[in-house]
Amino acid sequence: MNEFDLIRRLTRALPTNPGVVVGAGDDCAVLEPGGPDRLLLFKTDAVVEGVHFLADAPPEKIGHKALARCLSDIAAMAGTPSAALVTVGLPRGFQADWVEAVYTGLNALARRCEVAIVGGETTTSPGGVFISVALLGWVPRGQGVLRSGAEAGDAIFVTGELGGSLAGKHLDFEPRLAEARWLARHFPPHAMLDISDGLASDLRHLLSASRTGAELLGAAIPISRAARLAARAGSGAKPALLAALTDGEDFELLFTVASRDAVPLLDAWRKQFPGLPLTCIGKITAGEGIALRDKHGTRTLTDHGYAHFA
Repeated sequence: MNEFDLIRRLTRALPTNPGVVVGAGDDCAVLEPGGPDRLLLFKTDAVVEGVHFLADAPPEKIGHKALARCLSDIAAMAGTPSAALVTVGLPRGFQADWVEAVYTGLNALARRCEVAIVGGETTTSPGGVFISVALLGWVPRGQGVLRSGAEAGDAIFVTGELGGSLAGKHLDFEPRLAEARWLARHFPPHAMLDISDGLASDLRHLLSASRTGAELLGAAIPISRAARLAARAGSGAKPALLAALTDGEDFELLFTVASRDAVPLLDAWRKQFPGLPLTCIGKITAGEGIALRDKHGTRTLTDHGYAHFA
């Protein structure tokens, strides 16, 4: 199958939305940007065989993950996704049915999140498969949440549970889009990002941008069942708390709010999102670095999450 046969096969039923004037098939997509009360968000991310997925992973889940990673970043700014371009690099001898299955997973998530897939690129890869997604979104002017607004005394929250993502979550997580927009309307976070490289690393990104420090309560960090089971199994597995701090690819929201809002937020969250835990795991401090307090006392956290090229 040549490139143009593959493109025709993949673009037969791409998701669209009312903001698309011209979709896939022309030299450029043509989009309606919305009114002056919106700011555009623009994000790109990639998944690479052997780094973000293995060759035997279900192709539908690979497609899901390729788009979901970008959607999670839009969520981290309390935005709404709009339209995406998808670039796929394939080795010679690829199976068209496999590529179509990747798009099945990607398109299913796009439809659920009302994202239009408006084109992209197919190319030959001299190595394994890679998929790069460029995603546009928007946020009401003045309502976008950055990493840089945390203040000393803020409560630190995370959604969901952390650690053990390799047991399956890294391929089928749900971006927290609705939850982030609800937060922005009702309990505007001072700072927010999504946890992709691990709590220990991503919290440092937030602290660096905000020029603050943090104190974490080890007993409060919500550890996933997968991380606990792996720790009990032994065989060189990380302790459960260390897995929650460093495994990465949790794609949960990490954010701060004023301490006075912590209890009202927890009460309102339980009513709004009864199936998704929300946990206060510590506070922002005026110093530098991360202090971890547990049953053994307080120590400076030196552990880090995943880092490319390290």
